[in-house]
Amino acid sequence: MKKFLALILTLVLAACILSGCTSKPQEPDNGEASITITDMTGRTVEIPKTVEKIVPLGNAPRMITYLGLADKAVGIGGMASQDISPVTAYAYANKDLWADLPIVGTDAAGATDYYPEQIIALAPDVIFCSYTAQLADEIQTKTGVPTVAVAMGTLFAEDYEQALRLIAEVCGIPDRAEEVISFIDGCLEDLANRTADVPEEGKPTVLGAAATFKGAHGIEGVYSKYQVFEAIAANDVTTGISDTVGGVLIDKEQVLGWNPQYIFLDNGGVNLVKQDFAVMPDFYNQLQAVVNGDVYQYPSSTSYYSNVEIPIANSYYVASLLYPEEFKDINFEEKANEIFKFFLGADDYLSVLNEAGAGYGKVGLGE
Repeated sequence: MKKFLALILTLVLAACILSGCTSKPQEPDNGEASITITDMTGRTVEIPKTVEKIVPLGNAPRMITYLGLADKAVGIGGMASQDISPVTAYAYANKDLWADLPIVGTDAAGATDYYPEQIIALAPDVIFCSYTAQLADEIQTKTGVPTVAVAMGTLFAEDYEQALRLIAEVCGIPDRAEEVISFIDGCLEDLANRTADVPEEGKPTVLGAAATFKGAHGIEGVYSKYQVFEAIAANDVTTGISDTVGGVLIDKEQVLGWNPQYIFLDNGGVNLVKQDFAVMPDFYNQLQAVVNGDVYQYPSSTSYYSNVEIPIANSYYVASLLYPEEFKDINFEEKANEIFKFFLGADDYLSVLNEAGAGYGKVGLGE
């Protein structure tokens, strides 16, 4: 019997060795389940190697749209679908795709909030936000979800490129970030090259008014260091009035002092200017841009943070009016739709803006 048992044990041991059932250490798996990155606030974040589900907060919903990641969103920070305007182009282009997604945070006029319970229920792989390190840490602690903070993004600046690259890296699509950056740089280079040889004395004066910042404004809300104008080396009458990049309020009488040849209005403030014109027609009729019919509107560059596609299109629109000879080979409608298609994946988005009254065109203040 003892010999029989010894034989059985020997056979079992041999079978275990052949089948690999011993406690031999496993070979290391080179395909790690997670990787560690450093976000734009300097935080170290461990994220899944494969990201399929995203919750974007702050300006991140716009950025993931530009990167072609809109279909990976499982919850959205921002606004309810019924509040979306075509000028918030990324959200409007995704309104059907995102129609049933829960709102997991709010971002409006400096008010920021997020809803941890809803985010946890969605089980995202990663949260992207354009918040401070402190708030990103808080979100990660309360949700247990890796939270990557990126810059809000300065229009046409390096921090925007860095934000796009980081999101793309986390999601495994670095090539798309380079495509987006290359497209932006290509447009800016084209605009700069076309306007480089226009003599300063030959440039008409321009004013960007009815500026959108913390809501709509009338003629007294103007843009300082406006990237739309800087991209085409425009002769901006506001040069030197402020160190601020963006909207500033001025005394309305200053507009008379400048008396620009062209005035461009954000579509969101056009009605405010028209209402003011109805009360003070004599004021406006002293402006050569009004007398000569050179008041125009374009879509607001800013809506829930700055767009990118609309400012680029706006630069082409303004340039085509200021420098018709240099842009005579550009069909603006085709160029605008090319830009919108690249960033938003939407066909003929120019028609969407026009139908909403947010497109491009001449403004009659007395109409």
